[in-house]
Amino acid sequence: MKYYAVIDTNVIVSSFLKEGSIPDQIVSLALNGPIIPLVNDEIISEYIEVLTRNKFGLSESEVKVFLNEFIKRALLLDKTKTNEDFDDPDDIVFYEIVLTARSASNAYLITGNKKHYPIKSFVVTPREMIEIIEKDNK
Repeated sequence: MKYYAVIDTNVIVSSFLKEGSIPDQIVSLALNGPIIPLVNDEIISEYIEVLTRNKFGLSESEVKVFLNEFIKRALLLDKTKTNEDFDDPDDIVFYEIVLTARSASNAYLITGNKKHYPIKSFVVTPREMIEIIEKDNK
């Protein structure tokens, strides 16, 4: 079974910072498993901007290799505009991309900060996404 998902930047960063963590498992599933990442140019740009910040200590080549592999698996989508209110305008694009995907399939937004998004069943934490996959594969 495939799972379409927008993966919030905080999950990607957490994956780099803690190998073997739940966020790292999500990213591994997106690179080699049943999760098909959903992106657009804005999301890719945010991944690059955040991952290349000095405080994370990642090299540009390390980020480039990761993103090349990630994007090979990803679906590039256009946004579906939303009228929902967001405290951080940078979060809107992640929500709008998942809305686009949900018009054709069951898609999720995986984030470590659910409070940044409207309360919806498809906005899940990395742990909740793992539980969904495990439940479906029993």
